Amino acid sequence: MVGTSVMTSYLIAAKSLHHHLRRGRMVVMDDGTLTEQDRALLRHHLGDPQILSLADVDVGPCPRGGTWERLLTILDIAADDYVIQLDSDTVTIGPVPHIEEAIDANRCFTLLGAETPARTIMDVHEFQACSFPDGEPTAEDREGHIQGATESVLTRLAIEGLDRPRYVRGCSGFAGFARGSNRRLAMSFSQAAGAILGADRWKEWGTEQITSNFVIANSDDAVVLPPSSYENYWGTPSSDDVRFLHFIGTYRWHAWEYQRRSLAAIKALDRAAGEEARAA
Repeated sequence: MVGTSVMTSYLIAAKSLHHHLRRGRMVVMDDGTLTEQDRALLRHHLGDPQILSLADVDVGPCPRGGTWERLLTILDIAADDYVIQLDSDTVTIGPVPHIEEAIDANRCFTLLGAETPARTIMDVHEFQACSFPDGEPTAEDREGHIQGATESVLTRLAIEGLDRPRYVRGCSGFAGFARGSNRRLAMSFSQAAGAILGADRWKEWGTEQITSNFVIANSDDAVVLPPSSYENYWGTPSSDDVRFLHFIGTYRWHAWEYQRRSLAAIKALDRAAGEEARAA
């Protein structure tokens, strides 16, 4: 989703990824705040992208808000096209061969999420054993943040068509959805989790990301991107092999790293534009 307040950062995110990926078209979801000037800038920089309205999305039995409209729209589009979800607080700073390979093989991918010892896609029972002390969630897990609360009940969910459901604690700030996807699994998961956790809890911010993780984990041959190359930035130095950075929350303003990486990306785009102009 894009709003007028994040236009500059969104253009950096979108153009830096496209510069290294060199394929695809843009689809933008307007959060309701884009102005005509914003739309003109998007058309100029992103090749006249399709702009969808948040308010027009039918969420069905899923919650409204909390980026659910975004996920469901992505899954609808992914029926016919490979789709990458990209947050505006990201910068692509180098070649992304893992993304190219995932697209070519039509495999979903996800950025690894935060604070998890489970660094691969796992059967939900394995995930629970790996993620919770002594292999069992505590009352605090069940009653705390919605991510932990949902992950604590994964083994209790009955999802039609899934005998052995899988899960990964990913990050929906950068995720790929294989062509041939649809929203059915997302809706089934939402209804099952909401029935256990309660409707009020299932409306909380974060349930869309958990659902995105579940959908990706249960797709064929999904990929967890190597965290040394595709990083969530937490204020510590990046690896020498970093290709992509997702600046979490206020860490975007830590030590001027986001500004430094963004400026470098803009300069790379300028150089590429100059080279194309000279070659024309």
